Amino acid sequence: MKIAYFDTIAGISGDMTLGAFVSAGLPLEELTAELKKLNVPGFELQASHIEHSGIVATRIEVIITHEPHSHRHLKDINAMIERSSLSDFVKQTAKKIFFEVAVAEATVHKSTLEKIHFHEVGAIDSIVDIVGTAVCIEKFNIDAVYSSPVRTGHGGFVNTQHGKMPVPTPATVEILKGYPTVLTDIPYELTTPTGAAIIKALSHGVLGIERMNVESVGYGAGTREIEQAPNLLRLLVGELETPYRHDEIVVVETNIDDMNPEVYPYVMERLMSAGAHDAYLVPIIMKKGRPGIMLSAMVERSKLDAVLGVLFRETSTLGARIQPVERRKLPRTQKQVTTSLGAVTVKSIVRDGTEKLVPEFEECKRLAVEKNLPLIEVYRILEKELHQ
Repeated sequence: MKIAYFDTIAGISGDMTLGAFVSAGLPLEELTAELKKLNVPGFELQASHIEHSGIVATRIEVIITHEPHSHRHLKDINAMIERSSLSDFVKQTAKKIFFEVAVAEATVHKSTLEKIHFHEVGAIDSIVDIVGTAVCIEKFNIDAVYSSPVRTGHGGFVNTQHGKMPVPTPATVEILKGYPTVLTDIPYELTTPTGAAIIKALSHGVLGIERMNVESVGYGAGTREIEQAPNLLRLLVGELETPYRHDEIVVVETNIDDMNPEVYPYVMERLMSAGAHDAYLVPIIMKKGRPGIMLSAMVERSKLDAVLGVLFRETSTLGARIQPVERRKLPRTQKQVTTSLGAVTVKSIVRDGTEKLVPEFEECKRLAVEKNLPLIEVYRILEKELHQ
């Protein structure tokens, strides 16, 4: 699996990300050509080399020649992206990053996704940074993104459209909630909201680089000289040395001892519909010796709020525990095979170069009804034929 690993030596920003990918081998002309598909006039990209602590890095600058307005709503930016001739992958990836910024801004300013309007991140240079990052991910054929714990500055201030803000800014803190973060003693804005959103939207979590077979390395440069650390973002591109896929999900748990047990199957269905990968019940003994149920759901962080909404709306719970967990899984795909019962969709699981075909329950159920056979007989037939 080909991955991109962001080593946030001195944080991460949009322009540092573009610089790192160009440094790693993406031609600037190719990146520029893709960004022109946005059909947004008034900008050009310039690249230069900057040395920090003896390391030569690439600095990307978005030169604005015309900016009619920089205050845009999320719907305006999404519409701009959708109107473009960019690939579907780039469009969806860019919109995921903007969504993280929008959620954070709405939370900080006590507003809604519909009403919130971007200031700095709505400007052309930030749009170019975010869409350009999506282009870079596609050009390098990246399957997954990982990072080091995100380093942020601390103790200083930065001037924004909203006035003077503490470092890290409220939006950056909001975006990085739940993601491993290091508050340094450097009083500068190391990680910007754009950089934080890139990590939050794309990263599968923190990864030790010793598991990588590194193919290319790039350094994106910040402009400021920092005494405490070289002002760089390091990008490592390569293959993940593991037979397993790796990601990070969130486990949501709550203990309940006062709810009608007939409700639980419905709640489980609603959790799965809300995006949970799995949901399960465990009998427990609670305080005062009362029997209860621990209701757990596994979900991607992007769908956490939807799962919490189901718990608080459909159950009697007043709170939930949320824990990030690392997950390993075997590569799997779906494929259609021909059997004596007809065409069947099965799960293809690969381990140590050997493929194993597993019939899906819904397919077996369908065949049992169509062929008027016992479900267990359908399983027996398929397992025998698939394992020949």
